[in-house]
Amino acid sequence: MKIDVAYVAELARLALSDGEKAVFQPQLENIVGYVEKISSVDVEGVEPMMHGRPLSNVFRKDEVRPSLPAETALANAPARTGDEFLLPKIVEGADS
Repeated sequence: MKIDVAYVAELARLALSDGEKAVFQPQLENIVGYVEKISSVDVEGVEPMMHGRPLSNVFRKDEVRPSLPAETALANAPARTGDEFLLPKIVEGADS
């Protein structure tokens, strides 16, 4: 199958040189050929899956526990205002 690399590059908003197009042409054709080969495999009766191996949740169960007191959490804060961390403004906008 012949792939129009210039058209694909345009769709992807890529500016390719003629040399790059020449390199990518056979690569894309090989990829499409491989996908066509895969599509010929009979998968009737095979359930779709997200992963090739079973996954299990390795995280602990969520449990409600008491949180740190504000004074402990803020003990090493370089600056604070009341019971909150005080951070420098990093977002620039029209009013800054």
